[in-house]
Amino acid sequence: MNDKNELILNMDKLHTTDLGIERIKRNLCLGVDDVVSWCKNKIEEPDSSMIRKGKNWYIDAGDCKITVNAYSYTIITAHKLK
Repeated sequence: MNDKNELILNMDKLHTTDLGIERIKRNLCLGVDDVVSWCKNKIEEPDSSMIRKGKNWYIDAGDCKITVNAYSYTIITAHKLK
C-alpha cells in the first residue's frame, strides 16, 4: 500500500491535541473551530501531495504544509508555504 492510500484510508483516526489546535490556528491564521476537519479537507484535495519521511507524513496542500505522525495519526503542526 502506498503512503497516500494508507493515510487516506485512516482519515478517521486523524486527530490533534489542544496545543496542536492552537499552534495550527496561529501558524495558519485560521478562524475555524474544527481544525481537524479543516486539515482533513486540505489533505483530501486532489492537488495535495504527500511524502513520508521516517515517522511523519509531510503534506503539501495548496498554500500550506501539514505534518502528521505516521503511527498515531496526530496532526503535529501546519505552516504556510512561502
